[in-house]
Amino acid sequence: MIKANNIRKSYGELEVLKGVNIHINEGEIVAIVGASGAGKTTLLQILGTLEQPSNKDAIIEINNKNVPLLNTKELAAFRNKNIGFIFQFHQLLPEFTAIENVCIPAYIHGASKEQATKDATELLSFLGLLDRIHHKPDALSGGEQQRVAVARALINKPAVVFADEPSGNLDSESAQVLHQLFFKLRDTYNQTFVLVTHNELLAKMADRTFTMVDGHMVQ
Repeated sequence: MIKANNIRKSYGELEVLKGVNIHINEGEIVAIVGASGAGKTTLLQILGTLEQPSNKDAIIEINNKNVPLLNTKELAAFRNKNIGFIFQFHQLLPEFTAIENVCIPAYIHGASKEQATKDATELLSFLGLLDRIHHKPDALSGGEQQRVAVARALINKPAVVFADEPSGNLDSESAQVLHQLFFKLRDTYNQTFVLVTHNELLAKMADRTFTMVDGHMVQ
């Protein structure tokens, strides 16, 4: 599913990633842990194609596609179809309702309004938000907002979902619900999840846990 070798990233003189290797199988839930500044988020952004590695000989394959060979337009299309993102801060658009926020990636993908609305409604129902679909973010709790963000990440049925501290902004009860949801989604849709987290309970629940230390990966 994901094969990444010799991933390096520098910002000026600061070397954040120092030749990271990571292989992740289809349908796995993996957690990446480590101290702040270890390079976890940078690695997640590179694996998710939001950033590029600094070195030309880096290898990044996702769903049998050699990502570095894609041009800007191809990469945007690949990301929209194959990758979902969940962030610590949900990043919902405040002027749109829950269902409108979820539909946006589907519209970008080319879905009709009818199909996007149908798929979004099914996802929000699956996530226990059917009675909240017409509420705007400021009328939703933190846990509800994050579940809307999960639905948005899943609307195009991506092969892999990247989550950066997805429960870091939630209370313990909402965090536990979200963690259990990831495994329910994996079992239902066979999606791959790559989670960056400081939450020890979530890391222990994962199929595998990788630890980053000073820009290096230690499994």
